Amino acid sequence: MILIRAICLVLLCGIAVSEIPHLLTDKFINLINSKQNTWIAGRNFPITRTLKSIKILMGALEDKYLQKLYAVQYDDDTINNLPENFDPRDKWPNCPTLNEIRDQGSCGSCWAFGAVEAMTDRYCIYSNGTKHFHFSAEDLLSCCPVCGLGCNGGIPTLAWEYYKHFGIVSGGNYNSSQGCLPYEIPPCEHHVPGKRGPCISDTVTPKCHRTCREGYNNSYKSDKKYAKHVYSIRGGEEQIKAEIFKNGPVEGAFTVYADLLAYKSGVYKHTEGNALGGHAVKIMGWGVENGNKYWLIANSWNTDWGDNGFFKMLRGEDHCGIESSIVAGEPSYD
Repeated sequence: MILIRAICLVLLCGIAVSEIPHLLTDKFINLINSKQNTWIAGRNFPITRTLKSIKILMGALEDKYLQKLYAVQYDDDTINNLPENFDPRDKWPNCPTLNEIRDQGSCGSCWAFGAVEAMTDRYCIYSNGTKHFHFSAEDLLSCCPVCGLGCNGGIPTLAWEYYKHFGIVSGGNYNSSQGCLPYEIPPCEHHVPGKRGPCISDTVTPKCHRTCREGYNNSYKSDKKYAKHVYSIRGGEEQIKAEIFKNGPVEGAFTVYADLLAYKSGVYKHTEGNALGGHAVKIMGWGVENGNKYWLIANSWNTDWGDNGFFKMLRGEDHCGIESSIVAGEPSYD
C-alpha cells in the first residue's frame, strides 16, 4: 500500500510539473494575461533562449552596505506638493540621456548600468541642462574591484562609493567611439531573432584599462568625474518621489520573477513564476495608469524589450523589493 501511494505521488508530481508552462512559451504568456489585467505580457525572448543566459542579466548582489549610507529625509511640505504624475523628460528637456536605453549585453552588469545611467542624467540635471557627461559602464564594470564580481554581479551601493572616491570616466555604448572608454561587450539578441548576435551565458568581465581609447583627446585620470555626496533614500514611496523630483533618477534594485521577462506594457505586478535573481535599474519617475500607481523605470536590455526598453512597476507596496534598495548621489563639477 505504501509503495502504491508513493508511485501515485510521483505520477501526480510528474503531471503537476508538466502542467507548469515553460517561462518563455506562449502558454506561459497566455497564463499571465489570464490572471491579471494591469499589464500585458508578450514575447520578448526567443523560446530557444537558455535560462542560464537569461539569469546572467540579473547581476544585483545582496547589498549589505546600503544601511551604512546617510539617508536623506524630506519634510511634509515637500512631499505634499509632489504631482500625481512625474516624467523627468518634461522637467529637464535639455538632458537627452533621460530618453536613453542602454544594453548590458550578455553580462550581469545591471548594477553598473543602473548607476551610470542615473549618474549621467544627474550630471546634466544638476547643471540645469548646461553640462553633459556620459558615464562609462565599461570603466565601472571592469575597474571597480570592490564592487563585486564584474559580469557575475555587483553591489549598487559600492558602485556609487567608487564614483565618489575613485571617479568614473566617460564612455559611450558599444562601438560608439564616444568618450574615454566605450562599452566593450556587444549587444546581443536578448529577444526575438534579429540582426544582433546570440546571447551567451559565459561572458568574461573586460580587463580594466586605465587609459582612454586611441584618438580620445583627454587622459584617463583627467577625464574622471566624482560624486560630492552619496546617499540612500529610505522611508518608502514618498521619500523616493521627493528625491527624484528634486534631483533626478535614482538606482534601485529588486527581485526579478519569471513573468517580468514577458512584460510589454501596463503596470507590472508579479503574477506567475519563480524568482530568477536580483536586478538593478534606473527609476526615473512615477504616475497612475487606470487607477494603478506605478514607477517609471528604464531597463538595460535594449529597446526591443518591454515598452521600448522602459517599464512600469507597481508603486507604494515595495513590490518585489523595489522601494527597499535606493541609492543616489550628487555630482561634483570640480
